[in-house]
Amino acid sequence: MKNRLEELRAGQKWTQQELANHLNVSRQTVISLEQGRYNPSLLLAFRIARVFGLKIEEIFLDEEDQDNE
Repeated sequence: MKNRLEELRAGQKWTQQELANHLNVSRQTVISLEQGRYNPSLLLAFRIARVFGLKIEEIFLDEEDQDNE
């Protein structure tokens, strides 16, 4: 699943560690999320959306939907 996490984090001028602190996860989790190697749990997806003040679907992009466009 693609996501805009790195873009959104950079927009806040946060390091990966700062975002990890906001989310109560490890920096390694943030790295894995940004690289698309890890899909978050629903709970973590909601936490990420809340941190950025966005809806989940504004952060996480369904690759199947993009293929149909």
